[in-house]
Amino acid sequence: MFNLSKTALFCLLLLWMPTLWAADSGWLVSPQNSHAKVRIYAEPSTSGATRLLLSVQLDKGWKTYWRSPGEGGIAPTIAWSTPLDAVKWYWPVPQRFDVSGISTQGYHEQVMLPIVISAKAPQTLNGILTLSTCSNVCILTDYPFSLDLSSPLSDENQQQFQHDFAQAMGQVPIANALTQQIQAGFGHGEVQILAVRDEGWQQPELFFDTLADVDFGKPRVSVQGNQLSVRVPATDGWGEGVGDLRGKPLTMVITDAGLAQEATVTIGQALTLPQSSPRFWSWIVMALAGGFILNLMPCVLPVLAMKLGSILQTGQQTRRQIRWQFLASSAGIVTSFWLLALLMTALRLGNHALGWGIQFQSPWFIGFMVLVTALFTANLFGLFEINLSSSLNSRIAAPRVENAGARGLAGHFGQGALATLLATPCSAPFLGTAVAFALAAPLPALWGIFTALGVGMSLPWLAVALWPKLVLFLPRPGRWMNRLRIGMGGLMLASSLWLLSLMVSHVGLQLVIVITGVLLLTLLLAIGWRYGVRVAAIVSLIGVLIIGGLLLAGSLTANLWRKPLHDNIPWQPLTESAIKEALVEHKRVFVDVTADWCVTCKVNKIHVLMRDDVQQALQAPDVVALRGDWTRPSADITEFLRQRGSVAIPFNQIYGPQQPQGVVLSPLLDSDVLLKILADAKGNKE
Repeated sequence: MFNLSKTALFCLLLLWMPTLWAADSGWLVSPQNSHAKVRIYAEPSTSGATRLLLSVQLDKGWKTYWRSPGEGGIAPTIAWSTPLDAVKWYWPVPQRFDVSGISTQGYHEQVMLPIVISAKAPQTLNGILTLSTCSNVCILTDYPFSLDLSSPLSDENQQQFQHDFAQAMGQVPIANALTQQIQAGFGHGEVQILAVRDEGWQQPELFFDTLADVDFGKPRVSVQGNQLSVRVPATDGWGEGVGDLRGKPLTMVITDAGLAQEATVTIGQALTLPQSSPRFWSWIVMALAGGFILNLMPCVLPVLAMKLGSILQTGQQTRRQIRWQFLASSAGIVTSFWLLALLMTALRLGNHALGWGIQFQSPWFIGFMVLVTALFTANLFGLFEINLSSSLNSRIAAPRVENAGARGLAGHFGQGALATLLATPCSAPFLGTAVAFALAAPLPALWGIFTALGVGMSLPWLAVALWPKLVLFLPRPGRWMNRLRIGMGGLMLASSLWLLSLMVSHVGLQLVIVITGVLLLTLLLAIGWRYGVRVAAIVSLIGVLIIGGLLLAGSLTANLWRKPLHDNIPWQPLTESAIKEALVEHKRVFVDVTADWCVTCKVNKIHVLMRDDVQQALQAPDVVALRGDWTRPSADITEFLRQRGSVAIPFNQIYGPQQPQGVVLSPLLDSDVLLKILADAKGNKE
């Protein structure tokens, strides 16, 4: 009955349809679908190939579909009355329609589809076009047609057809129109695409040909410089997970700035794509938080000493003096971050490596910081006083409170600057992410991020500047201040010795031991000259007792705070090839990028990586532990971090059969989180 209706409809259309020329169906309409009309016309063959054009016009709000409709719909098809060989459809660039979580690909309003029959066609082409059109409802419509190819076209009609055909072919994607560098990977239920275009990307879009039993969802597109990264969720027809897509060919269309390219790539291993970037204001918030958290990181002991040194001297200060002193310190912090931004700008323009804390890779910078902290130590021990007539001393040492003028404020400014330099070996939460964005962003954004970092770190100082009454909560000045000052001198001395230890990788252990001995002996002689031999002897005895007590306490309690006593993890050098090789062998990978100057790295090592359970987990047969040492400049490690959108350490990442793209851990490691992600990366054995 259905076939009889088709035949009757076909005969009726043949009787009334208008023709522009013999090889033209005219505009075909159907009483079952008043929202669409179609027209099929052809150029009679003179060389063995016949060219046709299928033109579709739709009412507003209606659409039809591309060759791969997506998660719903049916592509246009023609059922020829006489079987034809070598019929090729050419598809203009489609559009994406997303309704109620369903993503489809097609056309709206109007579209012209070129069709070429390479083999010899019969003089009369008969067929039925089946077209799916959708709005709030979908209608599947058949359009019978007949084309007489026996008579050649007139010159006018010939020119018109050639114009229409060329116009339609101009909308068809071509090869290599945008990029020749494109790769695809599969992992974690999604297909990843990475494409590089030297001219950069503006507003790219992608459309995918479907694979057997695979539905592709709406792609998530991210652009960073000349890199286009795309994540495409893949499910089966029931909306559930799909099998392994690696090794299968994937055909796609990429469009950007009026250009369109069709490419076919083989899906490979999961790719490590750059992380998508949130809006700029969220980076500012992240930078403010990261700067503030620097005040709470383990490397801020000297910073806290500087702050306490300022607060202790405010006992007899007016609110105005307190406010100006803390504003000067805040200005020192912000200015230091501007200097860091200037350094990063110069390095970027010179195509050098960028990274947070990379100045500690320079032995000259470390030596300068050792000298500065040693001078602060001597000042806090009272070995010399700062004379305001000396501009050099007023810049590098703690300010005197008797003078709140420009020279006194210069000392507070120097405190803030030194606090910033001593805090840079730390990578606080949010800090590394914000700095990574800043170093990859345009220069104005870089300066904005570093300004926010400076403001965030100076927030506690600004709080005292805005509310000087906060200092009233401190105990009244007294003799305890002198004792506390000596204690802060001890903290500053510890900071100086720690900085000196960073020179081992540059000048060797023996020379560092000699310099350390000279420094301690000089301080001891200065104490004897300033306070007398008796005081120097007492200080020596106290120092020996403190060091001996620490060593004894450490040895007696080692089983409580450091188990095992030695790092038994079989670390291997960090390389990209080592990660890929481990993944091919279905092993898990733990990546640790560290440096001697990174205080947070040492905290992670003592409190997490040296734990029994973590040591045992990282020694499992299917775990490969890779370590990268960034103590000294390394182009390979810098590139490794850059590819993962990071410029700060510590950096830890876990790979595995279930995490082929890698999971980046927080800068401050948590043993429970580390063990869980490591276990989840293993998955089930195939």
